[in-house]
Amino acid sequence: MSGGNPCLNCGACCAFFRVSFYWGEVHSDFAVPEALTEPISHSRLAMRGTNQPGPRCVALEGEVGGCVSCAIYEHRPSPCRDFEAYDPGGACNRARAAHGLPPLEHNPVAA
Repeated sequence: MSGGNPCLNCGACCAFFRVSFYWGEVHSDFAVPEALTEPISHSRLAMRGTNQPGPRCVALEGEVGGCVSCAIYEHRPSPCRDFEAYDPGGACNRARAAHGLPPLEHNPVAA
């Protein structure tokens, strides 16, 4: 992949992991839209669509492996904010492999 943000043409993490977070994030500075969440415990929420066997976040727009975006990018929950692309043995490449996408090997910005 040559330059740019690989997340803009991937989206695999949004269609592979359960995105769960503390319920207070719907009332925080980032204000995750509560209507796009579902409760998973008394103190935890998940993004709708991610708490099922074939997860896909309700906020993911586009097709995995194509041109994708997050409908709530500025208001995304902490697991999405903290997610690491370019972690060679990490979660990003596990999600990419599950969708038949090649692994990311390095961060061209940091190299």
